[in-house]
Amino acid sequence: MNRNLLLLAWCQGLFLTNNVTFIAINGLVGLALAPFGWMATLPVTGYVVGAALSSMPVAWLQARVGRKRAFQAGLVVAALSAAVCAWAVVHSNFWLLVGATVVAGFYSANAALYRFAGPELVGPAYKEKALSLVLAGGIIGAFIGPNLASATREMLAVPFAGAYLVLVGVALLSLLAMSFIQFPAHRPPQRGDDRGRSWGELMRQPVFAVAVMGAALGYGVMNLLMAATPIAMQQCQLPFSSAALVLQWHVLGMFLPSFFTGHLIRRFGALPIMGVGVVLNLVCVAVALSGVDLMQFLIALLVLGVGWNFLYTGGSTLLTQAYRPEEKNRAQGLMDLCVFSTMAVSSFASGALVTTQGWQRLNMGSLPVLLLVAVALLWLARRQRLLR
Repeated sequence: MNRNLLLLAWCQGLFLTNNVTFIAINGLVGLALAPFGWMATLPVTGYVVGAALSSMPVAWLQARVGRKRAFQAGLVVAALSAAVCAWAVVHSNFWLLVGATVVAGFYSANAALYRFAGPELVGPAYKEKALSLVLAGGIIGAFIGPNLASATREMLAVPFAGAYLVLVGVALLSLLAMSFIQFPAHRPPQRGDDRGRSWGELMRQPVFAVAVMGAALGYGVMNLLMAATPIAMQQCQLPFSSAALVLQWHVLGMFLPSFFTGHLIRRFGALPIMGVGVVLNLVCVAVALSGVDLMQFLIALLVLGVGWNFLYTGGSTLLTQAYRPEEKNRAQGLMDLCVFSTMAVSSFASGALVTTQGWQRLNMGSLPVLLLVAVALLWLARRQRLLR
């Protein structure tokens, strides 16, 4: 851990503060403002749709101007879009709120690359640990995000408008921290440079395909259940403070393991750790199907967070084996395009399913996806054994 990596982990924590607050309030604000109940999670969906649309432009921008300037641009967009969200809520403008969250997705696509920037700040022998430690910064978001949402809910006359305004300050604080990080010197692409393999060649690699599938589908299942949780708990007559508590433990489960996930991956390999992530997701579904009391929500979401961490960190680490230095922006952009596209589908499905089919059927719907990830991991593990 060095100063640059510490500051980047702090920025990751502030990014998760933004994300957790969005998850905690966007569905409920959407439910209050949307013309129809099934549209409730459209503001959540808008955020990830914006991130999906921004993934490749962000990769292009980072290749041209470098990590630091691209990250700073994302934080400026974060501050402006949060301000527009506050204005939209005060004026009960549902579609402006959705539009602002789509724009905010540019920040999400930028900040998602913090994890890949971390290994560039340390020596090659520590890349797994650096990636994991940057993600560990999300613990900050676990404590600040849910409490911020609860504390600012009634800050202004219109519920949750104050939370969006506070997020403007969170973005500006992150922008200040980012200004002190020294990234490796950036060299823009020059005419005649080797640009590496094409998108198709990268995607046809078994390691690339399984890494992206594990990260994207793992994130999709996590997002499907997480985005629906505040709405499901409200349907079960549980107070918002309980939903904030559940989300806090969920985010702790997502990022607390990052202090040792890198060590586990270095010792056992990415595929076994991703396999444990699938098992933990299945445990989450089993607990969620057992009932709808507060502790069942809390335990299910906590286990879901740990399962996501193993799948996402393992998949991101596995991806680093699939590209050369000159291909990094393209490969990382492709992974995040797939991740955010999957999240966009799961976010929309989350609101539609939980309001029409209920919490238990929503959980059962995640089982085929988890089975697909398990089969892909077993296939790659067997293929690698045969090639040795």
